[in-house]
Amino acid sequence: GVGTAAIMRQTGKSKTCVWRWQERYMATGIDGLLRDKTRPSRIAPLKPAVINSVVALTLTDPPGETTHWTAAMMATASKISASAVRRIWKSHGLQPHRYRQFKLSNDPKFAEKLHDVVGLYVDPPAHAIVLSFDEKSQIQALDRTQPGLPLKKGRLGTMTHDYKRNGTTTLFAALNILDGTVIGRNMQKHRHQEFIRFLNAINASVPSDKAVHVILDNYAAHKHAKVREWLDRHPRFTFHFTPTSCSWLNAIEGFFAKLTKRRLQRGVFHSVVDLQAAINRFVAEQNANPKPFLWTADPDKIIAAVKRGHQALDSVH
Repeated sequence: GVGTAAIMRQTGKSKTCVWRWQERYMATGIDGLLRDKTRPSRIAPLKPAVINSVVALTLTDPPGETTHWTAAMMATASKISASAVRRIWKSHGLQPHRYRQFKLSNDPKFAEKLHDVVGLYVDPPAHAIVLSFDEKSQIQALDRTQPGLPLKKGRLGTMTHDYKRNGTTTLFAALNILDGTVIGRNMQKHRHQEFIRFLNAINASVPSDKAVHVILDNYAAHKHAKVREWLDRHPRFTFHFTPTSCSWLNAIEGFFAKLTKRRLQRGVFHSVVDLQAAINRFVAEQNANPKPFLWTADPDKIIAAVKRGHQALDSVH
């Protein structure tokens, strides 16, 4: 019942604006006055042909001496904005700036070795110990040139990018699959001589009435003639080699990754002795609260994935 002139005086709006309010009220009621009416974008949507062209062009090699497309390059080539290119890429799951690394095993006995190793993980032999073994070589004792600042609210911890090398060490480690404990020894080199010394340490530390199954990679020192002679003298030891290019199959790699991330990467070591002592303390903490290793992946699915990978590579070449 309020007149147009009264509304104009109270709100300071023009007559045209008040008329629009009155029309919206007549059409939608009070709810229409509480929110703005949806309006079309001022930028016209891209045509499907343009979108399809951007997607198809993204899947090809870019011109010139570049390895991948950028949003700016694609915007210039397609004559649209870079933000429009990013929206198209996001909606189609395209990320030209990212890539994934892969390595396919060419071992002719891949399936046989995979089933052998996974069988030890899933169903280990009775009255036997299963050890996953490997060396983490050339661990550097790095000392920072300046002390870093600690973590505080609103600021990350800091560390200088440059460092001083104080020598290296090699960690020989064997993970017990059943209980999660680790047998570790630091040595200066990783030849067959050091490997045999570590095997002697394993032989002395595990119960003498147990058979020992060792999972290890195809490093030349593991197949040395002296090592084979040692195995002949210790018949309770059996080696199980992983397929070539399959370090992910070796359970000890998970322990090495944990060691690197939690102790070595940000560590400051003034000497090799400090580094070895820190590694030994980390192994002791691991053994104080061990967790058995559990394998969950289906080996048949892994074999099928490797076959698909080889087929994809063959189709490309």
